[in-house]
Amino acid sequence: MSNPKKSPFYDIHLKNKAKIVEFANYLMPIQFRGMMEEHRKVRSSVGLFDITHMGEFEVWGKDAESFVQRMTTNDVSKLDTYQVQYSCMCYDHGGIVDDLLVYKLPDHFLLVVNGACLEKDFQWLSDHLSGDAQVKNVSEQTALLALQGPKAELVLKRLTDRNLSDLRFYWARWGKVNGTEMLFSRTGYTGEDGFELYFSPDHAEGMWNALMEAGKEFDIEPIGLGARDSLRLEMKYMLYGNDIDQTTIPLEAGLGWIVKPNKGDFVGKEPILRLKQEGLKRKLVAFELQDQAFPRPHYEIQKGGEKIGQVTSGTFSPSLNKGIGLGYVPIEHSKADTEFDILIRGKAHRALVVKPPFYKDFTHK
Repeated sequence: MSNPKKSPFYDIHLKNKAKIVEFANYLMPIQFRGMMEEHRKVRSSVGLFDITHMGEFEVWGKDAESFVQRMTTNDVSKLDTYQVQYSCMCYDHGGIVDDLLVYKLPDHFLLVVNGACLEKDFQWLSDHLSGDAQVKNVSEQTALLALQGPKAELVLKRLTDRNLSDLRFYWARWGKVNGTEMLFSRTGYTGEDGFELYFSPDHAEGMWNALMEAGKEFDIEPIGLGARDSLRLEMKYMLYGNDIDQTTIPLEAGLGWIVKPNKGDFVGKEPILRLKQEGLKRKLVAFELQDQAFPRPHYEIQKGGEKIGQVTSGTFSPSLNKGIGLGYVPIEHSKADTEFDILIRGKAHRALVVKPPFYKDFTHK
């Protein structure tokens, strides 16, 4: 897009000498000190991410729950108030519109979607409204920070009087952080313990500075989207547009655990059930390179010199010190310990299918 937005932390990123790129129609920091160092900081201590590019929709009305239930694959009727759920929305043919978080709040639902899908998602939801349900796009009124790492709780508890030790993974609460009332949740996309904080952009600079000051003892650092990508890949977390898209049925991506056919009708249910009955023909697998090469998206996956798929996500893993990746392959090549080759600059490099996540020592609770 021609006029990318600036997050409310943009000037802070410039002061911190961030490398800025356009991402999801925002000018966002891809790295500060360096992706590898930032990645390792989050795994070992704590880091602060600006993820304001994400989209936030509120769903209001007495039919809000039934609407969200119909538009998402997971079962929102199982949620308690302030509980968070990972889910996805599907098209009529079963392909994925987007993956998202669903927050059940006292009087409405909050849907957190991928920034690159924001406009498409909002249109999709708006086109399917029925009954007493309204969808409100509050993305522009929402600043979003992710405090991630094994020391995250020690940092945040210095800024809030709310008890954090009893806040479980994928639960949220309202409370004051640095004097500002906000919604925060024990969630994140790194595999480490951590929190995501939703608040008014008016408090952006003060909130960032307070979190950085509170984390000084643990050598907190600002972390860019580059490290966020390698952290999520080590956990085999999905990246929309790479690992899942409108051509992907959730079962193929290993997302059957967020599809609940017994809950009743939802968009995409029939083709998903049909695929389950017929059996998968392809599957998203996690693989590790057996030498020091590392894969990139779109690299060919080969077996016996023949193309059987392509890499959807790939990088050098700072935690494992080896190349890792994801890709769709025919079901007969998807079992753990299966070997195939990744074609990198014309040369075949041996890869081994492994059971995810790649990184096993994560700290999320």
